[in-house]
Amino acid sequence: MTRPVYIAGTGAFLPGDPIPFDKIDAVLGTLDQAPAAVQKWYASSSAVMREILDVSYVHYALDPLTREFTEDNVTMAAKAATSALFAAGMDAPAIDLICYGSAHQDQMPTASVRIQEALGIERCDELSIHANCTSAYKALYCAHQLIASGKNENALVVSANISSSELRAEYYNQALVDKESLFLRWFLCDGAGAVILTADPGKSAGYELEHTFIESVGGKRPSLMYNERPALWLPPNQEFAEGRHHLRQKFRNSLSTSVFQEKGGSVFFNGLGRMLGRGGIPVDTIRIFQVNMPAKHIIESIMDECVTIGIRREALYSRLHDLGYCGPPMVFICLDKIMREERLEPGERIVSFVTEVSKFMQAGYSIVKR
Repeated sequence: MTRPVYIAGTGAFLPGDPIPFDKIDAVLGTLDQAPAAVQKWYASSSAVMREILDVSYVHYALDPLTREFTEDNVTMAAKAATSALFAAGMDAPAIDLICYGSAHQDQMPTASVRIQEALGIERCDELSIHANCTSAYKALYCAHQLIASGKNENALVVSANISSSELRAEYYNQALVDKESLFLRWFLCDGAGAVILTADPGKSAGYELEHTFIESVGGKRPSLMYNERPALWLPPNQEFAEGRHHLRQKFRNSLSTSVFQEKGGSVFFNGLGRMLGRGGIPVDTIRIFQVNMPAKHIIESIMDECVTIGIRREALYSRLHDLGYCGPPMVFICLDKIMREERLEPGERIVSFVTEVSKFMQAGYSIVKR
C-alpha cells in the first residue's frame, strides 16, 4: 500500500554570471599544447557546434579572471537545497532523507553526508547515486519510493555537477586530447538543483509526484560517453600520462543511427512509451514536456516522434539556449523554473525523460497539478 508524494518546494543554483559561448575558451583556458590537427579542427568547428547545440550561454564555478574555482559540488548542492527549503517553508532538520545524484564521484566521504553536514542536519537517511545524466532521476526515484512506502516523510533530492573541473585546459594531458575529449567543452557547464518531497499534503505546493521510472537498455549497446579509468585506482601520474582521466563523448551520431534506433522507433521514444504506459499517463494532459538532452537537433528528432503519439510540439520545454547543459542537475533546474514561472491547471502534467549515452540508462517522471 502506497501514499501520495507531493512537491513541497524546488531550488536551483547557477554559479557566476552567464558566460557567452564565444568566451568559453577564455574561461576554461586555451588548448595551445594540443596536436595541431586537433587545434585546427576545434577552432573551425566552434560556429557549427553553436548552431547544432543551440547554446548561447553557460555557467561555470570559475572566476573568469583568475580561473580559480569559486564553488564545488557540495557548496552548490547546499545552496540549491537552501533555496528549495525556503520555497517549501521548511527548516533543514525536518528532512529525514537526502538523495544526492551526480554524474560520478571519486570523493570520500560521499557527497550526501557532506551536504547533510553543510545544512546542519544531525541525523537522517542518505543515499549518493552516480549514474551520469540519470543520477538525478534515480535520486528522485528512490526518494519517491521511500516516502510512498511510509519509510520517510520529507526528502531532499539534490544534484550538482561541476563539469568545468574536467574541462579546464589544465585538466587535460593536452598531447593526448582528441575530438571526443573536446566536444563536451562546447556545452557542459556547472550548476545544482534541488526538490523537496513530502508525504504531508499540507506542505504541498499543489503538485503530486505521481510516477518515477528508471531502466537500462545498454546491455548490448556500446558506450558513447566514457573515460578509460579501470575499476580500480591507478597511480595519478600513470592516469595522467595515459590520458585515462579524459571524459570523452562520441558525437558523430544521431537518432537515425543503428545505436539509437530499435524496432518501433528510437531508444528514447520507446523508453518514454514504456514509462507513460507503466504510469498510466494520458498524453493529452502533458502540458510541459522537458526533454533532458543536450543538443537541439536531437531534441527536434525526439519531438518528431513524440507528436505521433499526441504530445503537443508546443509542450516542449528546454533551456539549453540560455543555460547550457549541466548534466544531471539540469532536470531539477528546469523543474525549478517551471514551478516558479509556469501556471498549470488541475489535471495538467509535467513530464520529463532522459536517455544518457554512457550506457543507455533511461529515466523519467510525471508530476500532476492537484
